[in-house]
Amino acid sequence: MTQKPSIPKGTRDFGPIPMMRRNYLFNTIRSVFQLYGYLPIETPAMETLDTLLGKYGEEGDKLIFKILNSGDFAGGMKSEQVQKLIDEPDKTAIHSRTLVSQISEKALRYDLTVPFARFVVQHRDEITFPFKRYQIQPVWRADRPQKGRYREFYQCDVDVIGSDSLLNEAELIKIIDDIFVRLGLNILIKVNNRKILAGLAEISGLESNITDFTVALDKLDKIGLEQVEKEWISKGISQEAIEKLNPVIKNAGSNSDKLAVLKDFLKPSSVGTKGLEEIETLMNSVHGYPVNSSVELDLTLARGLNYYTGAIIEVKSLDIQIGSICGGGRYDDLTGIFGMPGISGVGVSFGADRIYDVLEQINGFPSLAQTGTQVLFLNFGNQEVMISLPLANQLRSSGIRCEIYPDPAKIKKQLQYADQNNILVVIMIGTTESMTEMASVKNMKSGEQVIVAFSELTSEIGKIL
Repeated sequence: MTQKPSIPKGTRDFGPIPMMRRNYLFNTIRSVFQLYGYLPIETPAMETLDTLLGKYGEEGDKLIFKILNSGDFAGGMKSEQVQKLIDEPDKTAIHSRTLVSQISEKALRYDLTVPFARFVVQHRDEITFPFKRYQIQPVWRADRPQKGRYREFYQCDVDVIGSDSLLNEAELIKIIDDIFVRLGLNILIKVNNRKILAGLAEISGLESNITDFTVALDKLDKIGLEQVEKEWISKGISQEAIEKLNPVIKNAGSNSDKLAVLKDFLKPSSVGTKGLEEIETLMNSVHGYPVNSSVELDLTLARGLNYYTGAIIEVKSLDIQIGSICGGGRYDDLTGIFGMPGISGVGVSFGADRIYDVLEQINGFPSLAQTGTQVLFLNFGNQEVMISLPLANQLRSSGIRCEIYPDPAKIKKQLQYADQNNILVVIMIGTTESMTEMASVKNMKSGEQVIVAFSELTSEIGKIL
């Protein structure tokens, strides 16, 4: 018995309807990126292993898909190294890393950010700073597949590198707003600043516990303040420090209220005050655009503290309960990992798969994004087809997507084809229509059928569509 074909766990096939929806999503995002002057780049699906390893932390390194060297990949393995794996199981991780370097020189990219950093350094003589780029490509992670989490998925990144101006952050927030307005989604844009978090930690005596402090703080929306405080205490953060932070953390007022509390609280901290000034500048710039979506200062927002150095941005859907659908922030030394220090940048990444899920659940995809062919010419035989060919070409020249049914099958079968493929208009040209140069045009949605002169076919169908 032949085994049924399958695909790897954590990957997916996409049929015509999902692909048309995804293209609608990507095209919407891309069109807004281009409106603001961002330029497209692409990087290879695989990078050298050295480029990726050590850039995502120990846990991230475990999720990188390594690629075996071609040919006799095991030829370079040293027998003593293999024996150590057997003899010293307590050191398996160490020995495995050595072994991997011998049999694998390349890996699938884990994200678009590290390849972008490599690209900037490698092509620095070919690009102009500030460099505004966007990138829409798949990435791969050897994660455990589950609902909403895949091993292959798309990222839609937009970054500007080589500029410290806070106008870049404001522009990214406006880009976020424009994209979600076009998609018809209701969102909340949350902002914070790494320097504010550093200031809160400094004033509370938590400089040495800043990672534990922010990692737990970032979970506030999910687990609540009581559980966050328990986690802080388990990490050695004192009750005194927690009580000192409470007036700031519990402040649920307006942005103005939060800023007022912060001004007083952060006075002793120069880094915290600097972060506060940056947030105020950002807020003022955002109001200058303005944006349609709500922008909220969220002091619990951390988003990978060790990576970001300034503004932090995260977007939540207000239509359905789901994780963040877009996020990013300011980083001061992206290219330093490749020997080109001191180049600041800021960017955000749109979670295409989560945005797709939101649109699907609220039936937010427009009908146009779910339709391929708009018009079908029925096939009544070779003579009638020869009349349909120039008419079909005429419609295509006007941007109307159409096709001619390839075989002179039963009319019922041809109409079923149109119905199953969501084709809105069917054109029938039989013997009578051929002689009178008048086509029968049927609206498959309403069932209405009209007679239209060949010369007026394009304009009449345009009205239906």
